[in-house]
Amino acid sequence: MLIICPHCKKQHNIDEKRIPPSVKMARCQGCGQQFPLEIPHETPTPKPATAPATKTEPTMMVRRIGVSLSKGGVGKTTTSVNLAAGLAMAGFRVLLVDTDTQGQSAFMLGLKPQAGLTELVAEELTAAEAVIPARKNLWLLAGGKGLAGLKRIIDRKDFGGEQTVADALTPLESAYDYVVVDTSPGWDPLTVNVLFYVNELLTPVSLEVMSLQGFGEFLKSIAAIQKYRKEVALKYILPTFRDKRVKQADDFLEQLKKMYGPMVCEPIRYNVRISEAPAYGQTIYEFAPGSNGAHDYRELVRKVADNPNLFT
Repeated sequence: MLIICPHCKKQHNIDEKRIPPSVKMARCQGCGQQFPLEIPHETPTPKPATAPATKTEPTMMVRRIGVSLSKGGVGKTTTSVNLAAGLAMAGFRVLLVDTDTQGQSAFMLGLKPQAGLTELVAEELTAAEAVIPARKNLWLLAGGKGLAGLKRIIDRKDFGGEQTVADALTPLESAYDYVVVDTSPGWDPLTVNVLFYVNELLTPVSLEVMSLQGFGEFLKSIAAIQKYRKEVALKYILPTFRDKRVKQADDFLEQLKKMYGPMVCEPIRYNVRISEAPAYGQTIYEFAPGSNGAHDYRELVRKVADNPNLFT
């Protein structure tokens, strides 16, 4: 099959039978630009009808939640860690995946992992070796500086680079009720990979002008991804750093509620305990369980789990 790069018009001769149906993007070997890959795949012939199978009890499908916004400093990692820890405290089995080169999720949990996501994707370690226990019902697949090499692995792929992380996580996710994925600021191949894996997005938005502007740009990027993967959707908008002493912050909050309605979660109030907890390697529930920060993140867990009776 012959495909032509829409950017530089270079022709590529490929064997379409070797390209999985899940692959949506290709990279030109000439100019290096990515472009949509549309390959017609044969629809399998339906099998003759047989007697209905015995009905079985429905099982809960794992929920894949990405915590993402291209702007930094809005509380993505803090939210990822405390959401994952809160869900684990509520009795769910949770995998927290860190896709940030800073590797702060491990630091916030008081852990010093020797390996993580990079080694899993590169097949240097098995899932049992790369995933480490963090708390009861909570496991961590760490990030860190090694992710820079993972980005290069993704960039070198001619086809299916956007599926790299999904290919690594999907086989092990059945052991969990939730997979919570923390992302880095900016827009890079790893962020795109996360958006080709998760189904739900939780976006922290600090109540300030620059963050709201970044949120608008992020929505445009999400719309571009949804052209190729309709499963991913913005589900939760989490206002962060709410300070009632700042009138403008309340104005921004009201704007969000008017525009996005029930997607807007109860805000996380500015609370010094939240910023102090990582220094002790503790979640907010461990460091200051009676604080406003712990109360607000419990409320977020209730909304995500759709269960107002958690922690009561």
